[in-house]
Amino acid sequence: MAMRNSAAIIFFVIVAIFIILGLLSIHPFGDTSDINTSMDDHIIQNTQKETGADNGVTAVVFDYRGFDTLGEATVLFTAVAGVILVFRRLNK
Repeated sequence: MAMRNSAAIIFFVIVAIFIILGLLSIHPFGDTSDINTSMDDHIIQNTQKETGADNGVTAVVFDYRGFDTLGEATVLFTAVAGVILVFRRLNK
């Protein structure tokens, strides 16, 4: 049991370190001094012509990043199906 507790503590310390390092590397809110916005400008100016969508967010999610969105939906579906299978087996 002590080995299990120490492994859990080590795991949580490593995760906490990654979270802290990630939070320290986030840009301050609203600071765009070192962000390249050429892609943003392209999407804002050409969304209507290239996709036919009036909403820029919808165009980005479904047209520009369609395969990425499909992959995320597949992962979500697989996770939900796995949880359902686990709970079905627990009831039997």
